[in-house]
Amino acid sequence: MMHEYDIAVIGGGPAGLAAAIEAKKNGADEVLIIDRDIELGGILQQCVHNGFGLHIFQEELTGPEYAERFINELKDLGIDYKLDTMVLGITEDRIVSTVSSSDGLVSIKAKAIVMSMGCRERSRGAINIPGSRPSGIFTAGTAQRFVNKEGYMVGRKVVILGSGDIGMIMARRLILEGAQVQVVAEVLPYPGGLIRNIVQCLDDYDIPLLLSHTIVDIKGKDRIEGVTIAEVDEKRKPVKGTEQYYECDTLLLSVGLIPENELSKGFGVKIDPVTGGPVVNESMETTVEGVFACGNVVHVHDLVDNVTEESRKAGRNAARFIKDKTSVYGHVINTKPGKGIRYIVPQIIRENNVEHSIDLYMRVDRIFKNEKLVVRIGETVIKKINKAYMRPGEMEHINITAEDLKAGDHSLLTVDVE
Repeated sequence: MMHEYDIAVIGGGPAGLAAAIEAKKNGADEVLIIDRDIELGGILQQCVHNGFGLHIFQEELTGPEYAERFINELKDLGIDYKLDTMVLGITEDRIVSTVSSSDGLVSIKAKAIVMSMGCRERSRGAINIPGSRPSGIFTAGTAQRFVNKEGYMVGRKVVILGSGDIGMIMARRLILEGAQVQVVAEVLPYPGGLIRNIVQCLDDYDIPLLLSHTIVDIKGKDRIEGVTIAEVDEKRKPVKGTEQYYECDTLLLSVGLIPENELSKGFGVKIDPVTGGPVVNESMETTVEGVFACGNVVHVHDLVDNVTEESRKAGRNAARFIKDKTSVYGHVINTKPGKGIRYIVPQIIRENNVEHSIDLYMRVDRIFKNEKLVVRIGETVIKKINKAYMRPGEMEHINITAEDLKAGDHSLLTVDVE
């Protein structure tokens, strides 16, 4: 069975919802969201804490409240969605193969595709923690789902490895549920998450954060009984004599996120080795024509509001694509991270498609104080921004006008910390 749509959106989380709505508002008649979960909203549905929507709605919402606003708008616009449906593959000519218990195998032909599959957590197997393999070890997101959606308490005496945002938020959540969170250990010399979460989730509850520390042993047979934490040197090698044992019945891992791009790789989308996400242009189009990407599948964001903004761009440009309003001609500029910058998104800018300005998103590779972000096209400096403080846990954002892009006669745009 073959169905046809103007735009198929893979993933019904915050990125997919925003992209689908924006595509519909910009003239795409038939838009379909496909999601493997049994409800729309993605991870927002298990994020019962507030802090969402400050930029988009100028309000502080919980995750489900933020999702609900988009879901209601989606339904008002008459956008189709298929839940509990797994995408098996995508072809270069934009045929999506799906399977579900209700519909069986289905093929969907789309004029454009938006990929918004999000990301997954790094597990214990991905970071090779020594020790036995008892129960009681969870990724922070899994624990969050158990506590907030399933109604199960994951443990009473908790250690957290990694200072990602979900881990810190779960530290506070478990305290509020009566657990004892003993410590958060972070192998890096700086916290991985947002400053507001360090203050609101750790400092306010007197939860110690040990930077440059990691777990060197896990004890327990059936259930975890404790972990040994040691300081690490600048090469992240444990320092002998600094080991300290912590009794615990639960270990949460908040050690990074990986963009979900198995589908993307399967049909030839070029992947950025630093972000782990597709290489995209100014329209959020990947290297496969008519296939767009947005949200955490492109690069891991710090705020869901930024996911929404980026996804609106992807949805808007997917709608432009199917109406042949996107230019493939003209001057092309490649972006390249310079000194102190890990990556830049987008990686490609086609000048003819930049009407007024374009936003560049990036992360620095370490902490900087009182430095400048310097943007060059070729050797020509087109912008300097003073920054009092920059850290890898928070994205940096630079707006470049269409006029700025014409300032340098070159095909390479770089950003350096100087």
